[in-house]
Amino acid sequence: MRLFGRKSDDGGADPAERVAGFWQWWESARPELDAAVAAGERDKQAELLGPAVAAIHPDLVWELAPGTEAAHALVVTAAGDAELRPLAHRWARAAPPADLLWEFHPSRRASARPGDLTLEAGGLAFGLDKLVLGLRVPRGGLRVDVSAYHPVFGELDEDARMDATLLALDRLLGEDDVARWVGEITPAASAPIDAVPAVHLPAVVADVAADHETGQWATLEGRTATGAPLAAATRYPLRPVDHPLLDQHIAVTLPYRDKDGGGLPVGGSLAALRAFEERLDERLRALGEEAVLAAHLSAERRRVMHVYATAESGAAAAIKELAATWKEGRARVDVSADPAWSAVAPFLA
Repeated sequence: MRLFGRKSDDGGADPAERVAGFWQWWESARPELDAAVAAGERDKQAELLGPAVAAIHPDLVWELAPGTEAAHALVVTAAGDAELRPLAHRWARAAPPADLLWEFHPSRRASARPGDLTLEAGGLAFGLDKLVLGLRVPRGGLRVDVSAYHPVFGELDEDARMDATLLALDRLLGEDDVARWVGEITPAASAPIDAVPAVHLPAVVADVAADHETGQWATLEGRTATGAPLAAATRYPLRPVDHPLLDQHIAVTLPYRDKDGGGLPVGGSLAALRAFEERLDERLRALGEEAVLAAHLSAERRRVMHVYATAESGAAAAIKELAATWKEGRARVDVSADPAWSAVAPFLA
């Protein structure tokens, strides 16, 4: 299995048009690609697929791998780039139905037998059977910090060691679960103390995941840049990888009248804010997985609600209509593209 990618500026057409263009190309080029795959002609595969994937976005990476149900899987992935993850998922969503030969995935999947795999980094092959990991889970943490070592690391430079580690983690857990559950990643120059065979990582991650329920909310307190009290609530854990298509950020700012000495809402304003949030939740639930309220924060007589949605969902229009009913001042709704969820970066777990 070989990986191919290309880095350059993105100056193409609308992303939806580029995705549609890829699948039009696929229909016409598939017979030639099928023949190249059957003959094991890797250079020909790269010649065909490389430019076609780069036309969607030059920073996407593609891979051919054994399929789960089909004979082959075409993976087009953002390779950990949060800005590009929605585009990769839109590519997969627009794919034709899988058949006996091909299936399509927007992220690398875990291998059923990772210990049998041999990967390549820096021009050198390395087997996952000799990879060992030092694992640490910070107290109360949601992520596993990983220190990785392989005997071949001594022959690789720093960048190649990191590439090798990331490739190995994707094979052990799958790319999405790496984004969910792995924290700090360190390629080590020597075997970490108490290192374990890499194949044990999925079991450790499963234990960490079992200790945390999804769909919870966490409350936080802090100070604004001017020193005023701040109160926030966020979904916990909050991770963009769980909502890969939601790349539109909708910020709803509501001024309120009733406040305590620190500027936080009380009394009638607090009740009104809660009622507004209930109506907002009702509208978002009607959109299913196309929109989610990620977090809200209150400070200095303002509450800001952070919603993420797909542009196609119509969430922005629905929220603007709802905001127009706010009676304690002029509500503001700001809509922007934010595939990496940078607006709520302090709340990401």
